[in-house]
Amino acid sequence: MLQNLHVKNLALIDEAEVDFSGGLNILTGETGAGKSIILGSVSLALGGRYSADMLRKGADKGLVELTFYVENPETVRKLEEMDLSPDGGQIIITRRFNGNRSVSRINGETVTLGRLKEAAQVLIDIHGQHEHQSLLYKKNHLAILDAFAKEAGEWKKKVADSYREYRRLEKELKEADKDEAERAKEISFLEFEIDEIENAGITATECQSVEEDYRRMMQGKRIAENLEEAYLYTAGEGGISAAEAIGRAVRAAAVAAEHDDKSGELYEQLVEVENLIGDSGRELRCYLDSLSFEPEQFYETESRLNQINHLKVKYGDSAEAILQHKADDEERLLILKNYDEYLNELKGKLKKSEERLQKECEGLSKIRKKEAKLLQAKIAEGLQDLNFLDVQFAITFSRRSSFTENGYDEIQYEISTNPGESLKPLGKIVSGGELSRIMLALKAILADRDQIETLIFDEIDTGISGRTAQKVSEKMAVIGHHHQVLCITHLPQIAAMADSHFEIEKQVEGTKTTTQIHPLDEEASIRELARLLGGAQITGAVLENAREMKKLARECKA
Repeated sequence: MLQNLHVKNLALIDEAEVDFSGGLNILTGETGAGKSIILGSVSLALGGRYSADMLRKGADKGLVELTFYVENPETVRKLEEMDLSPDGGQIIITRRFNGNRSVSRINGETVTLGRLKEAAQVLIDIHGQHEHQSLLYKKNHLAILDAFAKEAGEWKKKVADSYREYRRLEKELKEADKDEAERAKEISFLEFEIDEIENAGITATECQSVEEDYRRMMQGKRIAENLEEAYLYTAGEGGISAAEAIGRAVRAAAVAAEHDDKSGELYEQLVEVENLIGDSGRELRCYLDSLSFEPEQFYETESRLNQINHLKVKYGDSAEAILQHKADDEERLLILKNYDEYLNELKGKLKKSEERLQKECEGLSKIRKKEAKLLQAKIAEGLQDLNFLDVQFAITFSRRSSFTENGYDEIQYEISTNPGESLKPLGKIVSGGELSRIMLALKAILADRDQIETLIFDEIDTGISGRTAQKVSEKMAVIGHHHQVLCITHLPQIAAMADSHFEIEKQVEGTKTTTQIHPLDEEASIRELARLLGGAQITGAVLENAREMKKLARECKA
């Protein structure tokens, strides 16, 4: 459920924070106090459209933060599938605004708006005027029926799996429709590829050994080349090597050593260097002679490696992948050389797949029709509870011209709200207020089946009053037994049912106007009910009326 809402620098809100409870949370306030801003900020936090003009005047940054406590195991599972594990049962959604940009985070991790909206779908369900309008579209009617018909879940999975297999075979048959010239061309190409791989005669073991041999030979080649160069400079012939140069230096120093003790010392040092260079040259020569590098063998290994790499570029990045490509080619070649047999077999598979899909669609449709009778009876009963006194409600079925992943059923909700009127599609006869009541009836029916823990109702009381408002309030209380509900209302009948009551008010200090939200205790809630009942002037009689309304609401929920 939604535990906490924190809003900063949005519209008329300077900074507001509120803790919600389970059950029915009612939000009331004067017209223009900013009720829509509070719930609008929730939508904004969950990925709603943002623009810089939503920031409070004079502010360059804003914030909305929602803290959810997740208990439902199914919700936890869905979040974990998104790699969003609740931390101590909590999911904290933060959206920060800076100019025209926004940054969203879930439990401190930056996420895209797409991922944010995906998480929001399992955490909270927001119903406003737009959501009520969704009832007008037939595509949504089937989803509602399936949510009601638990037994349909297994059949839907069967249908979806069979449909994907059916479409795969259908696509394969379509792609297989080649004329003789195309087949001949493909056969020639496949035979070329098979021959090229076969003639190469590669194996996984050889690929590895050739690469190792090449690396070893390249290393030996580089060692030999560098040591040969070192020997040339040390003791080589045909140029001034270190050995020749130091020999000349020794002979020159020997002459000087006859005349001077210091020269004699330098002469002895040069003799030592000459001996050291001579030893190094002999050792280099000895090691070079021991190295074996066969240019012809190196060329053969390099050529073989080039051939293997060429095949890898064309057919796969390993010997296994190349050989699998050859096996796939051979399988395809066998098909093309026995083409009529292959086509007949494929058509047979497609026919069996279609028959299986047809059977499973029939099974799904049978379940839906059985559950539809129950649902339409419950909806009619729920609408009567919501003061549709002479309502008739029906769910009509038709069959689509083709299969879909969801079966072949197409359904439509039809209603008659007055005696003597024939049933007609919802969109042709219901008003906005009636739509909101139908949505409420559906939510009450689905309350114990809906996995989403938090529901928000905005404008649920559009176009209703009197006894109808009382009926709506009772339905809201029913939903509140199974879910956390946040509801903005201007009707005292609905507000009286609150498990937690919050007042939204606009405060003016000088030239500064702000919207605040705060919880109401029992007495404050009764005074707010009195305001809703009596308008500007609240008399003692109105207060008593409000107190009585609160008492009756408690008895109704008991």
